[in-house]
Amino acid sequence: MERYVLEGNISVKAAVLGGVRPVYEILVDEQKKDRDTTWILYRAKERGIPIRRCPRSMIDALAQGHTHGGLLCFCGERTCQTLSQVAVEGDGYFALVEGVEDPFNFASLLRTLYASGCQGILSPERNWQTATGILVKASAGASEYLPWISYGSPQEILDQLQKQQIPLLCAERKDSVSLYDYTFPARFCIAIGGEMRGLSKAIKAASVQNICIPYGREVRNALNAESATAVIAFEILRQRLSGNPG
Repeated sequence: MERYVLEGNISVKAAVLGGVRPVYEILVDEQKKDRDTTWILYRAKERGIPIRRCPRSMIDALAQGHTHGGLLCFCGERTCQTLSQVAVEGDGYFALVEGVEDPFNFASLLRTLYASGCQGILSPERNWQTATGILVKASAGASEYLPWISYGSPQEILDQLQKQQIPLLCAERKDSVSLYDYTFPARFCIAIGGEMRGLSKAIKAASVQNICIPYGREVRNALNAESATAVIAFEILRQRLSGNPG
């Protein structure tokens, strides 16, 4: 059974509250008694998670970094949801992401999607477990809170989207309309590809509408996936806040 270490208040809090992975034990500096830590430990006790107060030197020896702040936890693997579990009736959008390999970049993308109100991320199967600490910390816990659907093949997730009657849009310049000229529907999935490999052919072929981000000048290289996600996600939020159908 693999055990992973999460360090610091934000990461430990996300593991406790997210409920998507087992938390085996929390270690806390015996001198640490701030309000946020006390609240985290209270919620951990509610969930029956063992808590051990110990010397700071012990936590220093177990931690992989130097920013733990006297709090860490041992946890197991994250479990993913299915689209049918997450795609409840009502308004909302999902983001399908392909071709993002770097855990820091993926974590940044998760953080952006969570902040913008995305209902869940869809991504190809990949073992991110070895980067657990990076994903949770760099996403500020969003990796634990944002529903995450993992799929084996493009056709598998396309079938699931069709079953849930969720139309697919692609961030793709070919045959596209400007992001700022498009009114997003109430419920949809937006597909975004990494700057190196982009989206798979099957995903692009299933798009009902391609969306592009207009640039202020001619540029050879596209925005990276994290930047493009931020632009698109917060335009979606802007439309929702302004009362458009989405």
